[in-house]
Amino acid sequence: MAFTQQQLDDLDEAITAGELEVTFADGRKVRYRSIKELKEARRIVAQRLAGKRRIRAVRMTTCKG
Repeated sequence: MAFTQQQLDDLDEAITAGELEVTFADGRKVRYRSIKELKEARRIVAQRLAGKRRIRAVRMTTCKG
């Protein structure tokens, strides 16, 4: 899913206001269980906008020679 700067701004507004429900520009509403969960969603959106992806596995191979 591609995220937008507006979605990140909406999450920031909710965190600042201490609200658990976010209404996005496209009309979708999302209710988070806690501020911690809301901050995690914000972190994910910010990472994706920055083009960073979390490394899930590192594979190393070696050969003798």
